[in-house]
Amino acid sequence: MRMRAKMLTGIGAAMVAAGCIPVQIQAPDEPIEINLNVNIRQEVIVRLERDAADLLENNSDLFGGPSQ
Repeated sequence: MRMRAKMLTGIGAAMVAAGCIPVQIQAPDEPIEINLNVNIRQEVIVRLERDAADLLENNSDLFGGPSQ
């Protein structure tokens, strides 16, 4: 029981000490920039490549190739 009382006293003292530490939060001078263009661009390029491959496969005579 004494060990428990010592632990609770120590935890209480730590909480009181933590409440006395000043914390300062300051906003940055420049805005935060998050660049997500890379992933979006890759997805668009992949979709366009797939669409172009499907178009060429379905219309093989577009560029003088053999017709189906």
